[in-house]
Amino acid sequence: MEQIKPIIHIEYCIGCRWLTRSSWMAQELLITFEREIGGVTLVPSEQAGTFKVLCNDRIIWDRVTMGGFPELKVLKQLIRDECIHGKDLGHSDYTKNK
Repeated sequence: MEQIKPIIHIEYCIGCRWLTRSSWMAQELLITFEREIGGVTLVPSEQAGTFKVLCNDRIIWDRVTMGGFPELKVLKQLIRDECIHGKDLGHSDYTKNK
């Protein structure tokens, strides 16, 4: 039986003009997780200041409650830790103690 791949949603404020930022993040997530996810959906929001990233309807990042936008490296780690366990992120992974 084939495993269902997670879907990532990026919800962004249209009034704040965050489509460009959102589409760049979507592209980066698709490149990083191209074999592990079922897609990235951009979701325009009329609610002022909205920027949320969800994986299978679980909030991974919320600009309002988490304070601003995530660094891409951090966002990739959060998505991996919540939805795509065990994925090696290479240079974007946590610093490992040697």
